[in-house]
Amino acid sequence: MSDAITVLNQRLPVVDRQQDDGKQVDWFLPLTAEERTVLRGRRSTACGREVLLQLPRHGPLEPGDQLSDAEVSVRVEVVAALEDLLQVKAPTSLDLLAAAYHLGNRHVALELHDQELLLLDDSVLASMLKGRGLVVTQCRRPFLPEGGAYAGHSHRHSSP
Repeated sequence: MSDAITVLNQRLPVVDRQQDDGKQVDWFLPLTAEERTVLRGRRSTACGREVLLQLPRHGPLEPGDQLSDAEVSVRVEVVAALEDLLQVKAPTSLDLLAAAYHLGNRHVALELHDQELLLLDDSVLASMLKGRGLVVTQCRRPFLPEGGAYAGHSHRHSSP
């Protein structure tokens, strides 16, 4: 077994991943929402292997993306790492919409759901939201924030 760092320099197209060539994912790469936007640098896989990202700039990584080296000798799947988040619930959908509006005005990254909002844990924002009568609880979950007005939207939302 080699201690050489694996350089991941390409995303495998979905078509290549769907071909039944018998090649399974070798490693999983847990990344936070912020880390998924940085396409260069050292990272550690779930099993502790060091990899070096040197990816072309084609937008942020998404959970489920598969990466490989130049020879396609290894497949690494991106997964959303667990993060410390705030879960925001409201008595009415209008209250939840107002919370999303106020957080959006502060350029806060949000994950939107029918009955809740998720955002990175922040004590100041938690106090502001509680002051508006919202139920705010801390949780630890994968974070899949909206891409913003000018970003593509590619992830799916499901009820927790």
